[in-house]
This record gives sequence, structure tokens and C-alpha cells, in this order.
Amino acid sequence: MKNEVELVVYGAEVLCPSCVNLPSSKEQYEWLQAAISRKYGTEGINYKYIDIYNPPEEKPYEEFAERVIEEDMFYPVVLVEDEIVGEGNPRLKTVYKALEERGFEPQSS
Repeated sequence: MKNEVELVVYGAEVLCPSCVNLPSSKEQYEWLQAAISRKYGTEGINYKYIDIYNPPEEKPYEEFAERVIEEDMFYPVVLVEDEIVGEGNPRLKTVYKALEERGFEPQSS
């Protein structure tokens, strides 16, 4: 593995209007974390969940949370480093691809 990677999920407690039949942002965050940990282990990936309506007072998180609201993005929005890899209903395949591009390899069973 090359180094530490940050995976950030931006979401809200309220479901986005177009995501009515999907799990909540927090549930999808937990699901992603579990699926990624099973495939790549727990080392090197730092997970962060950001509530778009109550982001931490750290500039990059605050600014992106505002962007999600202003641009009417479907949430959760998943970022690996600063790359958007999922929006609304994130696909594991896309998230896995972004991690592998950053040097992560699936663990052998």
C-alpha cells in the first residue's frame, strides 16, 4: 500500500428527494466501510462522515458540504481523496477502482 487515503461521505439524516427507496446516508456510509474493510482490510483508509447541514468548521469540508446543497447533488456523495466516486447510490465497483488506483490491493482470503 502506498499511503493513507481519506474516504469522505457527505450526507444528511433526511433522505434526498430522489433517493426515497435507498438506505440513509449514514447507513450507506457504514455499509461502504464494512464492504471496503472486508476487501482491503482496515489499514490505510481513514473514513469520515460529514453531515451536509452541520459540517465541521474545517474549510474543505464546509465548502464541499455547501456545494452538495447548492448543486442539488444526490447524497450521499462519496469522495476518495478529492475525487467524487459516488453520488446518491454509490457503486462498490467505482469506489474499489478509485482505491486500487491509489495502491490498494484486495486481501487474499
